[in-house]
Order: sequence, then C-alpha cells, then structure tokens
Amino acid sequence: MKPFKSNSFRNATLLFLVLIIFSNCTSDTTESQTKNSKLVTMSQMQKVKPPVATKVPHEMTIHGDTRVDDYYWMKLSDEQKEAETPDSQTANVLSFLNAENDYTKKMLSHTEKFQKDLFDEIVGRIKKDDASVPYKNNGYYYITRYEEGKEHPIYARKKENLEAKEEIILDENVLAEPFDYYRIGGQSVSLDNKILAYGEDTLSRRIYTLKFKNLETGEMLPDVIENTTGGAVWANDNKTVFYTQKDDALRSYKIFKHKLGTPSSQDQLVFHEKDEIYGCFIYKTKSKKYLVLGSYATLTQEYKYLDANTPDGEFKIFEPRNRDMKLEYGISHYNDKWYIRTNLDAQNFRLMECPEGKTSRDNWTEVIPHRKDVLLEGMDIFEDYLVLSERKNGITNLRIRPWKGDEHYINFGEDVYSAYTSTNLDFDTEVLRVGYTSLTTPNSVFDYNMKSKDFKLLKEQEIVGGYDKSQYKSERLYATTKDGVKVPISIVYKKGYEKDGKQPLLLYGYGSYGASMDPYFSSVRLSLLDRGFAFAIAHIRGGEEMGRQWYENGKLLNKKNTFTDFIDCGEHLISKNYTSSDNLYAMGGSAGGLLMGAIINMRPDLWKGVVAGVPFVDVVTTMLDETIPLTTGEFDEWGNPKDKEYYDYIKTYSPYDNVAAVDYPAMLVTTGYHDSQVQYWEPAKWVAKLRDVKTGDNPLIMHCNMSAGHGGSAGRFERHKETAMEYAFLLDLAGKIEMPN
Repeated sequence: MKPFKSNSFRNATLLFLVLIIFSNCTSDTTESQTKNSKLVTMSQMQKVKPPVATKVPHEMTIHGDTRVDDYYWMKLSDEQKEAETPDSQTANVLSFLNAENDYTKKMLSHTEKFQKDLFDEIVGRIKKDDASVPYKNNGYYYITRYEEGKEHPIYARKKENLEAKEEIILDENVLAEPFDYYRIGGQSVSLDNKILAYGEDTLSRRIYTLKFKNLETGEMLPDVIENTTGGAVWANDNKTVFYTQKDDALRSYKIFKHKLGTPSSQDQLVFHEKDEIYGCFIYKTKSKKYLVLGSYATLTQEYKYLDANTPDGEFKIFEPRNRDMKLEYGISHYNDKWYIRTNLDAQNFRLMECPEGKTSRDNWTEVIPHRKDVLLEGMDIFEDYLVLSERKNGITNLRIRPWKGDEHYINFGEDVYSAYTSTNLDFDTEVLRVGYTSLTTPNSVFDYNMKSKDFKLLKEQEIVGGYDKSQYKSERLYATTKDGVKVPISIVYKKGYEKDGKQPLLLYGYGSYGASMDPYFSSVRLSLLDRGFAFAIAHIRGGEEMGRQWYENGKLLNKKNTFTDFIDCGEHLISKNYTSSDNLYAMGGSAGGLLMGAIINMRPDLWKGVVAGVPFVDVVTTMLDETIPLTTGEFDEWGNPKDKEYYDYIKTYSPYDNVAAVDYPAMLVTTGYHDSQVQYWEPAKWVAKLRDVKTGDNPLIMHCNMSAGHGGSAGRFERHKETAMEYAFLLDLAGKIEMPN
C-alpha cells in the first residue's frame, strides 16, 4: 500500500465542493481580538461557523424496521482512499474532514499558545535518551532505546553481557524517514541468532509487510511478504518461518509457511480459518519445543501443535473447539507436560495439566481449582516455581507457588496498584521479572527473588524535572449502582484538592471485551493534576476487574450495564463532593468512545465536557456490515443484529441512532483517516448528525488525523500534540488556562 499523500488529496478536493457547505470565516470581533493578541474564550468563538454536511438520505431496512442515514455517503472503500486521483465522493469526504479540522483549529485558536506550552511541558517530562531494561534471550541481551531529538526507537542487542559491543538491529528513525507514518511490528530472531524477521506498517492500518535482515552482514534479504499481522515464528531449522495473513476485512485468517530464499508466491498454506467469527495466530512455546497454531473467538479457542524441529510435519489437534459449551483454554508447555488455563466448569478459570501425548480434555487433571472470588488471568512456568496472575477485588496479585514447598503472594506495599509479570524467558531461575505501577508510582521494573522474597529495582520511570510522589494521593472508592452492584473507582489528585463539589474531575472508562482498566501512572496526566483536576477510572462492568462475571454482565444483552455503571460512578463522585455536574468531565476511546456516546444520550446533563477518542458509535450499521474489518469476530461481544432480539437491543443504545434534540455537553471527538478498527466515518457521521440535531451552544469539534489510524501518530513525542489539544479543550472549559501577560 502507498503512504497517504495529504497534499495531493487536498489539492484535488478544491474541485469538489458540491455536497459540502462550510464557512472558513470568523467574525470581525474575533479577528480584532486576534490582532490585539488577546485570548478569547471558547464560548466567544461560537461565532465561527461550523461545517454543515449535506444530507443524502440512505434507507436501511431489516426486521421490518427502516432507518434513514443522511450521512452514509461518507463511507469510503480502501480503494477509494488509496487512489492516486480521488473520485468525487472521496474528494467530498476529504473536503468535509479538512473543513472539520479547520473548524476545530479556529475554535481552539485562543489556546494555540497554551497547547504549544502544554506540549512542551508534557514532552519535557519524558527522558529523551531513555532505554528499556535489558532482557536476555538465547545468549543476547536485547535493549530498546531512544536518542535525544528522535521520535522513534532504536533496537539493539549485546552478546553474552552488557559490557559487550552494541549491535544495532533496527533504527526505526532511519526507516521511518520516507513516510508520514511508520511503525515496526513483531520482531523475532532465528534460533542461530543470525536472521531478524520484522513487520513494518506505513499506513497505520495494522497491515504489515514482513521483511528479513541478516544480522551478521546488515544486509536485507530479498524475501518480502505483504499483508501480514507483522510477526513471524521461526522453526528450529533457522530457515522456515510461519506467518499470518489478513483477509479484506482485516481478519487473521490464513497461516503460511515460508522458506528463506524462495518467492512468497511459493509459500505453503498451512491453515485456513474459514469460520468468519474466528481469527488465527501462531507462536512458539517458551520451551522452544513446539509451534502452536491457535484459532480464537470471543467464546472459544482451539489449538494445534507441531514439533518445532520438524516444520514440514502435520499439526496435531490439542482439543477441538466447542462453541456449544463455550470452551475457552490456553496452553503452555514445560518438560513432558502441557499446562492449560481453562474455563471448563470454571467461570473464573482454573489450571489443569496433561501429558504431552494425551492432550484431549479427558486427560486434563486439576492443578489450581476454580474460585468464585478470584479470576485466574495467567501463568508463568519455571523449573522450581509456578507463578500465577490472579485478580481479586479489581487488583492483580502475583502468587508464587513452588513445585515443592510453601507458596506466597508478592507484597507490593500499596492497596491500589497494577502489577504484572514481564519478560521471563528462562526456566532455570529463581528471579522473576516484574512490572509495577500505581496512580502515584511511576512505571517500575523489578527483579523479584522467588526464594528470598527480595526486590531489586532495575528501573523506575524518570520524570524529567522531578516528581514528588508525596504530593499526590490516590483512593479506591465504590459506587453503588441502581441494581445494587458496587463498582470500584480509582482516583488520584494532588494534595490540597478540596472536596467541596467545585473542583474539576475527569472520569475515564472503557468497559468492553473483558479488558480491565488497571490503575496506572501517567506523567502526561500530571498536567491535569497540577492544574487542579482529579482523575478517576471507573472500573465498570464489561471489563474483568471483579471477575469473569463482571465481563458477562456488561456484554451482549447486558451491555447497558456498562453505561449505567459509568453514570452511577459520576453521580457517586458528585454525591461525595469530589465534583459537581458543572465540573465533571468524561473521556473514553474506541469502545470507550461508544461509552461516551451512550452516556451523553442517557444523561447529557451530568457532564460539563466529553472527549470521545476514535469512538465506535454507529453500532447497528457497522455490525450489519460484515465487509467492515473486525465485524464478524465481534458478534460474541455485541450480538449479531441480523437476529432481531439483538437488533432491537443494540438500537436502543447505539449512539448514532439515538442522537436527540437535547443540549449536549461540550465535546471533542477524535478519529484517524486510516483507522482499521473504528472507521473514520463513524465519528464523522456522528458529529454531523449531532451538529444538525442538538440544541444549545456548547461547542462540538472534531479532529481527524489524516495520516494515522486507531492508535494515532506513531512518533514518541508527536502523539502528544493531540494530547495537548485534548487537555487544552478540558482545561479551557474548566477555566484553568493561564492568561498571557
């Protein structure tokens, strides 16, 4: 795929302005104030005229119900977006997006200097010449480091010890130079340490081209493989790699085998996942003995395995998929056994084991039983220890279980935190690499001796300019919902924050896919906290913070629990005088953007301002269109609206379908033109409809990153320009922007 050429597209759009009506004019008052170098408030900027999208009614009928989408024309195919010369529809869409960006720039023009200062402040806290903690793998220490003045990482390694000469594997700064967007995907080195395989994405749609580099000579091999997920898995012969390709809907659906030195057209198809609700992947076990091929859906998984020494052999089934019983499982290998984390008769999962040659579930025996109040999230296996990641009351605990002897939990000394096992590639060691953070503790990496229980701090994130943890306070609160459930809230603020109901508070949420939003430190967030904001995370249903049932009770026909939980958390914070509806702000992205769309429809009066990032807001239409990336694999999360029961339910909360003539809070919506997960047209249509229907004068602005996708800009610092814009939007609404002299 060609990189997006913004200038050529913009020039072409000048010829096509038939469908779009917008104004680039400001009032004389605004021009005068700008000339006099005086800042104006966002409310004064309301005299700037917003873009107005032409309505082209498009009828969609199913189950005897007809919906009319006036902005359906904004949807473009990949071919239209990538064309060298845009057709009229593409040009009209680009004109509208550029008009929205121009409008947002004008609406925030009074914050431009502040945005720049805020950006400098945010990136000023980031150590410019930073480096990761090295980890050892197969005789080499691997390091990711950054150099001052550069946006992208440098990947390096040292042989045997950290005093050895550094070998630069890849310098992403050099590779990124020709592109507006560039990101390296999975990296893997052959067992003989000679060849590196890596993926590169130059469009931000998470479609990677697989490339190979000779690490001894520095030369690139002629092998190039298009349209992959970015990773390659090596067999033990150092010449065979397995990789996954995507279909037109960006579903991982085929696994191929490639022999170095042969054209990719000759690659052998190893596996084709024909069921469209499944994706597939491949990996090598920590023991390096097996290649494991997996198929996954939300409700069930299936694995096959092959001896990594015989890559031309046939994969054997581990345990067949079983959607009827919703069997989920994951596997790890050690010595002559397989270890299985599974929900078999265990909602919160349990741990089983079986012999190498007898993998069907009839041969599984229990190692760790199921517990109603503890979610078994993962495991790490060592020669003498089994390490379990267990979530209880919203917090992940690390349990050290010797194969022989007494077990214990790691004591981190805080009540509200996020802990996880990091890179642990060796079996024969007593040292566990651990990651740790909290709302007040910067990201840290420890080596923990599982025998002596001693911690060794390897690195704590350095906050340039200094950071005094004692000046900030975190709490864990619980909001009781309308149906009697207690929802955890993690909150942090700078000491001196008055609980008088007058202070600004930003409430963040996600609540989908069983993804738990752990309390974590953010140096970026200090720009809000130091200006008087509190920041809170609502651990709402739809995640797994409180166990698997927390997820089950926030999906499918229980999805609205996610939205009402978030609203109840906001009301709880108000009732406890942390803030008020005049000072309460909300933020969420992707499925969290859906959350934002739902809560403003349900309770538009509760929020002063909302930031909705890459929001999934046109749920009914998207879930009915199986050509859109990721749709088919999402049926187990949202339901398939081709089933009338799900159609009717989804329609009751889909933000786009429930826009009403009400006074919505001030809103900033962000999107990416190349987003593969939530296509740009969803937020664009939503903003157009909101602007047409809503009442009141609260600002509604949208920023579309024309050269990025779902994750925004790839650069280490560049991405924070959007952060500065979002924070300036919030701080402006809260009256917290410093006025110039």
